[in-house]
Amino acid sequence: QLQLVESGGGLVQPGGSLRLSCAASGFTLDYYVMGWFRQAPGKEREAVSCISSLGGSTNYADSVKGRFTISRDNAKNTVYLQMNNLKPEDTAIYYCAAGRTTVQHLCVMAMGVASWGQGTQVTVSS
Repeated sequence: QLQLVESGGGLVQPGGSLRLSCAASGFTLDYYVMGWFRQAPGKEREAVSCISSLGGSTNYADSVKGRFTISRDNAKNTVYLQMNNLKPEDTAIYYCAAGRTTVQHLCVMAMGVASWGQGTQVTVSS
């Protein structure tokens, strides 16, 4: 019933850009803190960015600050992750997550996740 579907991943050269989208079905996002997580081969899942239910508060991992921007359009039931100046170390499967919690709980402590997307592959390579 609660479903998140990511899209927008693909292959991009270093320095390039991608925009990921996360569309919700079965529920509306306006009550949820949303986050983007990623998992690279051989590494643990890490939080990339989170945004509060109304978009007033955001959190970014140090590794993506200044390069990635999270945003949401609750009217479209969609959350976005704009990724600029991509680096090979950004290569990972990116997952969207929703939680009725706070930005700190979701992004810092990875707590309160109610739904995960299936993931979309981002590969940064020349």
